[in-house]
Amino acid sequence: MVRRFLLTGMPGSGKSTVVQRCVERLRSGGLTVGGISTPEVRRGGRRVAFMVVDLASGRRGLMASVDIKSPYRVGRYGVDVEGFEAIALPALRYAEESCDVICIDEIGRMELYSKAFEELVRRILSGSKPVIAVVHRRYASAYRRYGELLWVTRERVDELASHIVGELL
Repeated sequence: MVRRFLLTGMPGSGKSTVVQRCVERLRSGGLTVGGISTPEVRRGGRRVAFMVVDLASGRRGLMASVDIKSPYRVGRYGVDVEGFEAIALPALRYAEESCDVICIDEIGRMELYSKAFEELVRRILSGSKPVIAVVHRRYASAYRRYGELLWVTRERVDELASHIVGELL
């Protein structure tokens, strides 16, 4: 059975930390891991942007920023859909073709402005590879049919990372 883990929870609950710990442990266990992460960028203690990072190659680009003028907006952030797609789509296609495990951090409003991303994610989630994905809680019910939906809290970060890695190694 293909294992797919969908992480959701409140902001700051540790969803991305679970993914990072899984990536590190799976790689040290000999598996190849690809996909994307979307870390925040802080300036003077305030979040001002989000990057998109290819987990296999390390390529990075700006996905959203308070400084981007765009018709695609989430709160105070303008979303650069083309910039996001230029990193995310090749990263996910590479992971789908060449890696043992695919990570997607995250499936949220900013990312879903890209219809190509949404289609690729649904294909990956219906495919034959194990997946660890962060799903914004607003979309959890729409994606829950693709895998095991896990609610993340700060107290459960280690437990969840161990559960996922234990299932995949």
